[in-house]
Parts: sequence; C-alpha cells; structure tokens
Amino acid sequence: MGFECQENLSISSELVLWYSFTMAPKISVIIPTHNRAGTLSRAIKSVLNQTFTDFELIVIDDGSTDGTPAILDSFPNIIRMTQKHSGVSRARNCGIAHATGEWVSFLDSDDEWLPKKLGAQIEFLEENPDIKIVQTEEVWIRNGKRVNSMKKHKKHSGFIFKECLPLCIVSPSAVVIKRELLDEVGYFDETFPACEDYDLWLRIAAGHPIGLIDRPLIIKYGGHEDQLSRTIPSLDLYRIKSIEKILNSGILTTEQTAWAQKEFAEKCTIYGNGCLKRGKISEGEKFLSLSHRFKTEKRTAVIH
Repeated sequence: MGFECQENLSISSELVLWYSFTMAPKISVIIPTHNRAGTLSRAIKSVLNQTFTDFELIVIDDGSTDGTPAILDSFPNIIRMTQKHSGVSRARNCGIAHATGEWVSFLDSDDEWLPKKLGAQIEFLEENPDIKIVQTEEVWIRNGKRVNSMKKHKKHSGFIFKECLPLCIVSPSAVVIKRELLDEVGYFDETFPACEDYDLWLRIAAGHPIGLIDRPLIIKYGGHEDQLSRTIPSLDLYRIKSIEKILNSGILTTEQTAWAQKEFAEKCTIYGNGCLKRGKISEGEKFLSLSHRFKTEKRTAVIH
C-alpha cells in the first residue's frame, strides 16, 4: 500500500546518517504522541529496556504544544518525527511508512511494556510461522489502581473475526504485526477520529488468525482526561461505520457476512434508541431504519 506523509514531516538528520550505516532491524516500534509529556518518557524507557534489542524506535510527535520536544531531546538514539496535529492514525501511518523492520509494533504513549514483551512475541512467531500478528494479555490501571478486565474484553486467538465485532479486543500496544500484512490489508483509516484500531483488526481478522500470548506483558493506563473514549462520544457510531465498510468491501465469507450484518443491526438499534432518548429524533430514526437494512436492501453505503 502506498502512503505519503505530510510535507512537514521531519526526521533528525543525524539519525538518517546513523541509520544509513546500519542493517534493517527485526522490529520497528512506533510510538505516536500528542501532548503527553507526563507519560512519554515512561513509554520510551519501557521500549529501550526490552530484553530483545533488535528494533528501531520511531516516535511521531503529532503537533504537541507541551513539553514533548524536550522529552524527546533526552533520547538521542530514537528516530524522531514531527507532523502538524493530524491525529493518531496519521501519526501511526507515517511511522509505518518510514519503518524498515520486518515486523511492526505499536505503543501508545500513555502505556508501558514489560521488559520481555518483544522477546516473547518474537519467540512465539518463530514457533508459529503461519501467524502474522500476535498480541499479549495486559494489566489495566485505572486512576492509579489495578482493575480486572470485564468478560466482554476477553482476548481470543485464532480466526476471531466474530469475536472482534462487538468491540475492540485487540490492543494496539499489545501487537506485533508482519509489515507485509499491513501492506496487504491497508493502514489505519485516517477518516476515523476513533475506533481506527477496531477497523484495522476487523480487516485483519477477516482473513488471518491472530495469535495470543496468554500472559500480561503490557500495562495499559486509563482514567486520564485525554483518553479518546472520554473525549469522543458515541464510539459505537464508528464501529457501525467500520462494519458497514467491511461489509461493502467484498472480502467476507458468507458466514462472516451474516455475523457482521447481525452486529450491524444490533448496534444500529442500540445507537438509534440512544439518540431518541437524547432528543436526536432524526438521527435516531435513521439508525433504527438502518437496523433493518439487510433484510430489504443490498449493501450500499448510506452512512455519512
């Protein structure tokens, strides 16, 4: 898949010179960040402290206006990029476009890896050569306290397209993905302000098994004010759009299509009723009508 980064993307010239004398690494680690000076250093250090060391670390500053540049100045051996504030999908995509590793891994700048994370995943992938993406279990911290994940967030392994439909059960910070797989299915959809990861996992899970290392090797932190789940309302709206998108893609099997249509109808019903309760009558009626769509219509794009 071709991809062109923003014109104002910049990379340290010293690192370009340094990199020209090195061999491509096994893994390209990509950290997108925007105004997270308070957590960025922890995230970067957790990558640099990995027991597996054959990686490059690419940090994309998505137009931060806080102390992020000073934090990045303190890590001279990373590949540093900057862009105008364009969102996490554009930042990750720019990182992918400049990655040189055979595998790609992501880390959100408010999360943290445990030291054996990459090593365990490479070992798993070497033992399972048919797998092109693997994630790990995770520890959840909310407002400084460890919490247990709910049953609906349970992670699965194998061909898990059906399990991926209700909500996102693959964590960007937990995966290692074959670069060629991203080139095959496409990168993060930059038109989505949220659920861009859910959208990508659906495209991958439709045709590929997803591996799972059943032990926590990342720490996910939540509860802070800038989390997308707190700043963007109605995340299910973007899940509905993702399902519609993959239904219209033509890549699903008959069975997968039936699962996706059922989930589409359920989400449209829930979202539509929610709109009615909030007084958004026109929008609510639109989505309640869409919930019956696959009983009466062919798959054509109607959500705008």
